[in-house]
Order: sequence, then C-alpha cells, then structure tokens
Amino acid sequence: MDSAPFAIGETHRFRKTVSESDVYQFAGITGDLSPNHVDEDMMSNTPFGGRIAHGALTIGYMSTCSSKACEGRIGGDYGTPVSLGYDRIRFVAPVMLGDTIEVTYVLAAYDPDKRRSTSDVTVTNQRGKTVAVATHIMTWVPD
Repeated sequence: MDSAPFAIGETHRFRKTVSESDVYQFAGITGDLSPNHVDEDMMSNTPFGGRIAHGALTIGYMSTCSSKACEGRIGGDYGTPVSLGYDRIRFVAPVMLGDTIEVTYVLAAYDPDKRRSTSDVTVTNQRGKTVAVATHIMTWVPD
C-alpha cells in the first residue's frame, strides 16, 4: 500500500498526573528501587529536591499515546501496527512526583516499502517544560 495509514502531521495527546502510586507500582514491577525514585529523604537533599519518576515509566506513557494513535487502525488495508522501538530518547528534565505530564505524538513519516511509520514524541510538564523527547518507529504487519 503506497499511502500512509494516517495523515502526516496527525497529532495525538495523552495527559496524566504522575502519582506516588504510579512510581511505587512501577518500582515494584520492575525491581528498580533506586533511591532516586523511592527515598524522599535522600532525594530532598539533592538538586532535584525530591523523588523523580523512572525514565522508563515516562517511556511507558509515550507507549500509551502511541496506542491511542493506533486505535481503530488495527487490521484492514494497513495491517496491524507494532512498535519497533524508540530512537533518540532523551530525558532533558526530571519528572517529579505530582507533575502532570502531556505526551504529544506527531505522526511524521511513512515508508510504504518498509511499511514503517515514524513519529516525533515530546513530553512536557504542567509548566510547559520539555522533560523527554523521542522518535517512535512502528511497523505495519500485513494481515
């Protein structure tokens, strides 16, 4: 199929307040109990001034937004979208517990020969500060 399964520039957003529960559950699931995430007393004496969310949790929110972008597009002419991963991930500022983050997912390109789409992902906090960026690559597996 020569055309893209979406309009180039199409934008999707996901917004969430990152709670203490989110961070503790993620720490428990992954086993990443770094003091950065679970020791408020220690982190209060750092330049961060408190605990920070896991970078991988932030990537999970990126994945949530990509899933929302793919809703209603599974099967049919384009096949099933499957993530190939995230490139050029950068955590440019901390996500603090209690921050409200917004993931903006912009469908940037589609290669019909490879059946791959790329999307630009930006995560900002409630103050409009960018906290993470990435490029998401998706393949569209034929049905």
